Amino acid sequence: MKCCLYGKLRAFASKLPPYYMGLLKKLPFEWLVGLRYTRAGKRSGRNSFISFISATSMAGIALGVAALIVVLSVYNGFQKEVTERMLSVLGHVEIYDINGLGMADWHATARDAFANPQVRGAAPFVETQGMLVHGGDTLRPAIVRGILPAEEPKVSDIAKQMKEGRLDSLQPDSFNIILGIELARQLEVKVGGKVAIALAQGSSFTSTAPSLRTFTVSGIFEAGHNEFDSGLAYVSLADGEQLVKMSAPFGLRLRLEDMQRAPEVAFDLKQTMPGKLLIRDWSKLNTTWFAAVKTQKTMMFVILTMIIAVAAFNLVATLVMTVTDKQADIAILRTLGASPRSVMKIFVVQGALVGVLGTAFGIAGGVALALNVDVIVPAIEHLIGVKFLSKDIYFISTVPSDLRWHDVTVIGITAMVLSFVATLYPSWAAARVKPAEALRYE
Repeated sequence: MKCCLYGKLRAFASKLPPYYMGLLKKLPFEWLVGLRYTRAGKRSGRNSFISFISATSMAGIALGVAALIVVLSVYNGFQKEVTERMLSVLGHVEIYDINGLGMADWHATARDAFANPQVRGAAPFVETQGMLVHGGDTLRPAIVRGILPAEEPKVSDIAKQMKEGRLDSLQPDSFNIILGIELARQLEVKVGGKVAIALAQGSSFTSTAPSLRTFTVSGIFEAGHNEFDSGLAYVSLADGEQLVKMSAPFGLRLRLEDMQRAPEVAFDLKQTMPGKLLIRDWSKLNTTWFAAVKTQKTMMFVILTMIIAVAAFNLVATLVMTVTDKQADIAILRTLGASPRSVMKIFVVQGALVGVLGTAFGIAGGVALALNVDVIVPAIEHLIGVKFLSKDIYFISTVPSDLRWHDVTVIGITAMVLSFVATLYPSWAAARVKPAEALRYE
């Protein structure tokens, strides 16, 4: 009986070009019928409608996959961009004396750190929080960091980020200060102007007036990260030690060959370096921010996966309609010798084909969009006259994108699994069709 079935299916394949006809003739008949059902019949308006719903399901899966790829790429790009800008100012690893007494011999500590092959640079620093005052009525809070101009470029990019002035203007007892570009704008001060740094004295329970020290603005930098551009100032290490009334640096900042290995390097340094030291890597210094980004990315993945799930439900409706419309065909196939399992395979093939094609189109479109976000978004902003990311509000002012093939793979597999699951019930229902009842009114 199957010979008769194959004969009917080969007639369909004979209309195709010879090469494809040869390939199709080698396919199991379940595949041939499933592929045939994805096309609309020429004379059947109902078949055309079902085919339209099937195309809609495919488009829904494609849009969901593309949206998920683009959104996750933008999240990855945002995280990568902000991390790089943060680490252009921060160290990959920071080392402190656990007693808070400072590092009188920071050179020796640096030599111990350099024993790790991942360490490429080390520089001492002091840091405190204060209030910057200009003109007597303009105040802005800021982190004041004392550095050595000769050593700082080994652990940060501040020398490359100077917009005005030079980093080596921070000499001991010069009382010069370098401000972030937004901080200088808020204080309404330019290079050569004067600002005072006010630091609290004593505990919060005392009424001791804050100490004031006047500094000359000798430079302005732009890190590209609003938090630092509007809240960070540099002074020389010696002047910083005077501000905090210490005779030694707080600690060391290290730059590594591979910043992604910072947690591993920090753990190794804890095991190998002598003394009572507190060692933290960049991921621990900004735990809240990175945890928030990771949570948002996970939630966005779940939410946008729902779009694919909705398209998969649409696929269920398509297959149910197909099974209802093709009951006579199913009965004939069963009469010709097709088993219930073969009938089930036919509709699994049909639904899986829709899912695979939708996933493929979605991946192609999503990858194309993700790779060109830096061109597409500015064009849309220019067209509608709206800036999506304001530099005054967000860390960065452009929409970044970092396409990761691991994410693309996970999204593709998820879409195809959902599509496959959507075919199971309609296919099972088709396998339960009884030939006698289906042909009773035919």
